[in-house]
Amino acid sequence: MANRADIEFTYTTIDRIFRLSLGELADFSGAKYDGDFSLTLEQAQRRKHDYIAEQIGIGPGRRLLDLGCGWGALLNYGRERGAAGVGVALSAAQVASCRRHGLDAHLKDAREVDHDSFGGFDAVASLGAWEHFCSPDDHRAGRQEDGYRSLFANAASVLPAGGRFYLQTMVFGRNMIPLEQVSEHAPRDSDAFILFLLGCQFPGSWLPAGHDQLVRCAEPHFRLVESSSGRLDYIETITQWNRRIGAPSMRKRLFKLRLLPKWLSSPEFRFAFTSGVSANKVCFERELLDHHRIVFEKVG
Repeated sequence: MANRADIEFTYTTIDRIFRLSLGELADFSGAKYDGDFSLTLEQAQRRKHDYIAEQIGIGPGRRLLDLGCGWGALLNYGRERGAAGVGVALSAAQVASCRRHGLDAHLKDAREVDHDSFGGFDAVASLGAWEHFCSPDDHRAGRQEDGYRSLFANAASVLPAGGRFYLQTMVFGRNMIPLEQVSEHAPRDSDAFILFLLGCQFPGSWLPAGHDQLVRCAEPHFRLVESSSGRLDYIETITQWNRRIGAPSMRKRLFKLRLLPKWLSSPEFRFAFTSGVSANKVCFERELLDHHRIVFEKVG
């Protein structure tokens, strides 16, 4: 999977910009508009959290594990509902931000979390982290599904029978091209180049092949309860993020100046953050990517 350096490159690099643009505890995963794009970003994120709470049971006296907790949006939501949440992430900046706001977050690899780590939980969630649980090298070596099966087994180990796991993740879409075609040297508006830009923004990461692969890897620990595509909702979410991140701010401008040495020394940084192309949005629009919200229930 993506290692800690990869995750730090993506999430710790943008930490300050993110918090200045979207708020200290804002959610950096797709919102839930359900086609109603008159909703504000905050309303759509709240709708998503309410949906998750309903599906897996987040409330008073319940214990929640968040695999890849980001800046703590779901942990904070759970706290507001009286639940006790524990989160793990590989970005030091994200964990530090969570802890500043009194959230129980740990700098720990999600693949290593099992019952021995933090005990048992009533519910598990993972929003936007599953994209990082396989690398291109893992995919080429045929290790992708082994990794997913291990993650599902660990998640099952912390849950009682009937306990639920909410998984929200990007996957490759119906128009995805072979990995071998992705190239820095492809024409600038081609699928191959856009996917190259996406890989620069999320180094060390390779997505699930699709919904069916995830359901298959969840067996025999989990049964599928419900799933839906959030591709169009994610396009709107990214549109709102881009609008806010691009809004002028003296504090953001000063922070960007501090990143100038990295911009000068790192082609990967320039491709990832200053190409002028919203690679993930374009990939969703072209159906190179899809997005799924999946509810699992532990069997046995």
